[in-house]
Amino acid sequence: MKQLPRHPKTKRPVYLDHAAATPADPRVLSAMRPYHSTLFGNPSAVYSQGQAARQALESARRAVALELATQPDTIIFTGGGTEANNLALFGLTQEAAIRSRRKKPHLITSAVEHRSVIYPAEKLAAMGWEVTYLPVDREGRVDLKQLWQAIKPTTMLVSLMYANNEIGTVNPIGEIGRQILRSRQKNKTLFPFFHTDACQAAAWLDLSVERLHVDLMSLNGSKLYGPKGVGALYCRRGVPLTPHLLGGGQERGYRSGTENIAGIVGLAAALGLARQDGPRQAKRLCALTGYFWGRLLSLIPDISLNGPEVGATGSAGRLPNNLNVCFRGLEAEALVLYLDAYGIMAATGSACAADKGSSSPVLLACGLSEQTARASVRFTLGRGTTKTDIDYVLKYLPGIVETLRETVAVK
Repeated sequence: MKQLPRHPKTKRPVYLDHAAATPADPRVLSAMRPYHSTLFGNPSAVYSQGQAARQALESARRAVALELATQPDTIIFTGGGTEANNLALFGLTQEAAIRSRRKKPHLITSAVEHRSVIYPAEKLAAMGWEVTYLPVDREGRVDLKQLWQAIKPTTMLVSLMYANNEIGTVNPIGEIGRQILRSRQKNKTLFPFFHTDACQAAAWLDLSVERLHVDLMSLNGSKLYGPKGVGALYCRRGVPLTPHLLGGGQERGYRSGTENIAGIVGLAAALGLARQDGPRQAKRLCALTGYFWGRLLSLIPDISLNGPEVGATGSAGRLPNNLNVCFRGLEAEALVLYLDAYGIMAATGSACAADKGSSSPVLLACGLSEQTARASVRFTLGRGTTKTDIDYVLKYLPGIVETLRETVAVK
């Protein structure tokens, strides 16, 4: 039987799971540091240290609003992307249902959303909402004709992700938002509102809420080389929203609790750096991901790409750092564990999956079989990923795959 490649004398750590979490940028940490030590006051306090924290909070709000080309009072800071998605869905649907007085309101989402959208949608369905889960094609993209056909007079919210966290598929959010806006104008109604989960897209894609025509947008610091545990929800003026964290009335009453000033400052700094460095990094990583995929094709037989073509960009393309590959004839979870022994970190799917070991719902929704889905690994590159890193992976990955395939065949 084929033996595993010999372990290197010096293990090289190669982190290829940036879709799950990114390391905090040193410039972000530097911006945050004072608010952990000297400027730690509560921003609701009236004394000078509290007011200094308040100024930092509002300065960060203005900075985030600037990157989204909107007004500061439309930015609500949250405890992360999951909370932002929950506030968008539960907050809007509860308030909108009260105002509309409709007996069975309607929500449209897709079958490949993050679980922080899927689970709230399931909860709303249990509460009496009608929920439509739009199917996707082989590349994980919603059919816009099916979306237009699904909208009805009772549709109150459409929630579709900007970019998929597992296979990197980019949806044409601007086109969707424009059509929803035209529909509202034609029917002279406020509904449906349009929400997008932009947590994976924020480092790479246009975030202008006016060009995207979105009413709500979720962001997450941990995907932007910022701190974990902090995010934001853009909520357009006039969009009704019910708070779900009650208490001191912070964040204009939408999200009570003492604000995480250091985290919020870090989020604003990270977003600004992402918008500044994004185009250059996208070009570099698109080329590096293409190199990785090309070498894999030449070195390992019987593999296939999940999601759009590598190198395809724009509103119908793929995130520049995402590579999701099926290695037929083995279990992806075993491959990820063996890679870790060589210092290589990758993933079998969403880091937020609660039921580890199950097939990816995203890949199944794209039409892949259970067997293919369970043999798929996600590699997501980052700012620090180099060609030397990828060559290190390519040195060991083919031998590991061959050994695992032989092991499965022997069994």
